[in-house]
Amino acid sequence: MKLFGDIIDGEMALSRLGEVAREEWCHVARARHNIELDRYVIMPNHLHGLFVIMDRLDDDLSHPVEMHHPKQARGFPSGSLGAIVSHYKAAVSRRAWSGLIGRGQRVWQRNYYDHIVRDEESLNEIRRYIIENPARWAEDSLYVD
Repeated sequence: MKLFGDIIDGEMALSRLGEVAREEWCHVARARHNIELDRYVIMPNHLHGLFVIMDRLDDDLSHPVEMHHPKQARGFPSGSLGAIVSHYKAAVSRRAWSGLIGRGQRVWQRNYYDHIVRDEESLNEIRRYIIENPARWAEDSLYVD
């Protein structure tokens, strides 16, 4: 389902829910002093994005740990990649269910893909992939017509 908009002539045209997804993505950095956003693109049914976690809380931020605070994302320490993604998805879903789509309708896939960028060459390749992604929509593994 194309909840966030559609690709028109190789460019993403955001729906109202796509605008919400963009607003919440931008909010990630405003709400967290240790996050710096880089390239991103909202696709019809998912998002590709890069961000930098400036202050690491643990040696491995991608694995669930026991929660100690009720406001933390379930199973992830505050400020970790998992917590950031969980909070982002939850914020978009809450706004979606407030009248944009049916309450409880699925907004996101269950999980997400992550990748640690290790050097400038890899960073530039990923940036290029993100920027060019709308033009290659029909080749995307999550493509829907």
